[in-house]
Amino acid sequence: MAADQPTCIAIANQKGGVAKTTTTISFGVGLHDLGYRVLMVDLDAQACMTFSLGVDPDSLERSVHDVLTAGADAREVILQTEDGPDLLPASIDLAAAEAMLLTRTGREYALRTALEDLTEAGESYDFILLDCPPSLGVLTVNALTAAGEVVVPLQCETLSHRGVGQLLETIEDVRKMTNRKLKVRGILPTMYDGRTTHAKDVLADVAMRYEVEVLDPPIARSIRFAEAPAAGRSILRTASRTRGADAYRVHARALAADRAPMQEVGT
Repeated sequence: MAADQPTCIAIANQKGGVAKTTTTISFGVGLHDLGYRVLMVDLDAQACMTFSLGVDPDSLERSVHDVLTAGADAREVILQTEDGPDLLPASIDLAAAEAMLLTRTGREYALRTALEDLTEAGESYDFILLDCPPSLGVLTVNALTAAGEVVVPLQCETLSHRGVGQLLETIEDVRKMTNRKLKVRGILPTMYDGRTTHAKDVLADVAMRYEVEVLDPPIARSIRFAEAPAAGRSILRTASRTRGADAYRVHARALAADRAPMQEVGT
């Protein structure tokens, strides 16, 4: 039997445009295709993951905002996506959640509590993937408090990795204060062009400077990643034979291998 408790992974980097949403969706669809039950949580008020999965954020009556701030039952907010995984969607209302949570006792635990309530209610997800906003605010801290692991997507450019140290400091603070079990799974190179010395140098510098594992294979730069959200689908559906899609499948298999033997899924 697979473990009762879901494997919860935060996809975090306070810099925008580094493929957090693409990574979350691709991990989720890859794991679904391996036979796992997956929930993806959109924690960004821009609702990019929600939109990228074919859901109009402006048409939602309720979103993750209501779960975090109003005690709504997540089971009544979760949507099933065309690509397979379930989605706890976001809307622009989430922009107010930071201010609302700041006034509350135990604000860092709002998401963890909601996810624990899901499990206790019998929703047996194997994986829960958290798409963090491009900041180190209350919502990101909520994700880090709820997660067991963090994956840091990193665009392979000098300016893109300047904030990695700050993120790792925040992760260390979360370890001390709210989640002692939190681990950094590694840095995932995205928009990678292996033909350039610069990209290779950035990766080498990150690995040496922060002593964090660099996950392999890197995700190659491709216009296919920009095209997928317009279709409301994952690249694993719209361009399934590309190098990028294949790389994400490798990472999904690595995540699955750490959870349970493949033949035991769903037994």
